[in-house]
Amino acid sequence: MAGPLDGLKIVEMAGLGPCPLAGQLLADLGAEVVVIDRKSAAADPTEVNRRGKHSVALNLKSPLGLDAARRLIGQADILIEGFRPGVMEKLGLGPSDCHEINPRLIIGRMTGWGQTGPLAMTAGHDINYLALSGALGAIGAADGPPVPPLNLVADYGGGTMFLIFGVLAALFERGKSGRGQVVDAAMVDGVPAMMGLIHQGLAQGWWRKGREGNMLDGGAPYYRCYVTKDGRALSVGPLEPQFFAELVELAGLPAAHCHDQADPATWADRRALYAQVFARKTRDEWMEIFAGSDACVAPVLDWDEVEHHPQTAARGTFVRVGGVMQAAPAPRFDRTPAAAPAAPGAAGQDTDAILSALGYDAAELARLRDEGVLT
Repeated sequence: MAGPLDGLKIVEMAGLGPCPLAGQLLADLGAEVVVIDRKSAAADPTEVNRRGKHSVALNLKSPLGLDAARRLIGQADILIEGFRPGVMEKLGLGPSDCHEINPRLIIGRMTGWGQTGPLAMTAGHDINYLALSGALGAIGAADGPPVPPLNLVADYGGGTMFLIFGVLAALFERGKSGRGQVVDAAMVDGVPAMMGLIHQGLAQGWWRKGREGNMLDGGAPYYRCYVTKDGRALSVGPLEPQFFAELVELAGLPAAHCHDQADPATWADRRALYAQVFARKTRDEWMEIFAGSDACVAPVLDWDEVEHHPQTAARGTFVRVGGVMQAAPAPRFDRTPAAAPAAPGAAGQDTDAILSALGYDAAELARLRDEGVLT
């Protein structure tokens, strides 16, 4: 199967982080993604974000290399790039340059700070963008500093997902207008866009400032992780009263806790009590107790366990390609399912084939190679 994005042509400027993941996810769903790499390199089976993509290695400082890139962009539906503002313009591939050759082109620009604002030209990483959103300040223990949630929230939540959302929305609009446009996808914008519930809570007064004082930040004893007898951990999250009642019954907690579950005044003492209770058995012993229940308890798995859990195994959530564990394509489609992922290709491996499809003959390819245009 080709996937739901079969026929969509995307050019990706080689980079790091959110943009490569966006290209991979689009390629997983059938888009033809061509990466413009700086130079050729050997294939690396662990470079998961390169799977499903084609690659051309060009020297963009050469007029002939720049011309080849422009020809490729001229046939594309979408261009995605993750450079600092102004870099593409310096290369001669800024929005005005690209729209001159392809007015229908959608240009997705992925940055942390955005294309404008006083920090636009400064360096930063996920932790910095997350810090400005307010979200980082709410994550972690009350008696310690905030804890970065890997680089999942800003780089990939506020970054990759909003880049994909933006370019596909622009693609839909192009179907009506016939015109391309620029999508300014900034992590510092994307993370706040995901925080509607928190903003609602702040406005209504039920979300408390500070860490570990709220239902969803580890403050509630029924929504946090607990260490078990064997040093492993359980995730516990029965928010609804009926599910919390199951937790109380199965864990042997005081039945009276069902009457004032949501009272923050009780939480500190109950966190300590629940920690003592869950420390009495191993993680797997607890999972036998909670098996099949609606108590909303799940084991905290390590990297070696995730692909073997009955739920992920049944769905094929993880696959191994060339011996490398990675996620299967997501989401899933009933009529146009994505193909099984293949091992990532090498940077520059498709240079001759891609340029030949653009009209370059053997003599021209030889000349480009002699002049150092094909890297």
